[in-house]
Amino acid sequence: MNKIVFVEDDRDVGELIAAYLKRHDIEVIVESRGDRAEATIEAAMPDLVMLDIMLPGKDGMTLCRDLRASQTWSGPIVLLTSLDSDMNHILSLEMGANDYILKTTPPAVLLARLRLHLRQAATHSGDEAVIAPAVSAQKTLRFGTLTVDAVNRQVTLGGEIIALSTADFDLLWELATHAGSILNRDALLKTLRGVSYDGMDRSIDVAISRLRKKLLDSATEPYRIKTIRNKGYLFAPHAWDTQ
Repeated sequence: MNKIVFVEDDRDVGELIAAYLKRHDIEVIVESRGDRAEATIEAAMPDLVMLDIMLPGKDGMTLCRDLRASQTWSGPIVLLTSLDSDMNHILSLEMGANDYILKTTPPAVLLARLRLHLRQAATHSGDEAVIAPAVSAQKTLRFGTLTVDAVNRQVTLGGEIIALSTADFDLLWELATHAGSILNRDALLKTLRGVSYDGMDRSIDVAISRLRKKLLDSATEPYRIKTIRNKGYLFAPHAWDTQ
């Protein structure tokens, strides 16, 4: 039986969804406060975390961001909300969420999407055991004025430390360890978040744009992290010789 922590302050909604998912072999632990959620998640070690946005103590967006930044939770995070907003949808993906689902979604569809994330997370977890030794073999990457230190999770450009979030560092590391190769959105999403590209998820595009800005790449004509039309992104290994 899979286990989910559902952070929801509406008791009726929490109990209703928990009862429905339990009938389909998913155990649900309901936490009513955002500021207690991290402790609940650490104690429960669930397979998936589902968050409402409007929560007492700490809102779901902030909670999602803090979980990713602190590395408290590396599994799938789904926002379940009544806020039908494109901006909130985009922001949630940028914060590290795997999905944004409206509470008006039929229960059977909600169940199907949760099962999809659970399957993808289980597959990704199995893959990590295979690829981890190869990744950990390289501790520091250097490209001209750019240094990416995996041990200290530190990036310097022209001798200056570049402050990156956990998600941004992971994305840069994935690109840099495949320098000179094209990585498509599907490959990046599967490696970094354990989900497949659905044709609509723009979180990788947003993260690439943010990374380019921090690494002083051109926004209009990027030459360090290139966009290869209809294919993906390419980390250019020889574009870092000058700052």
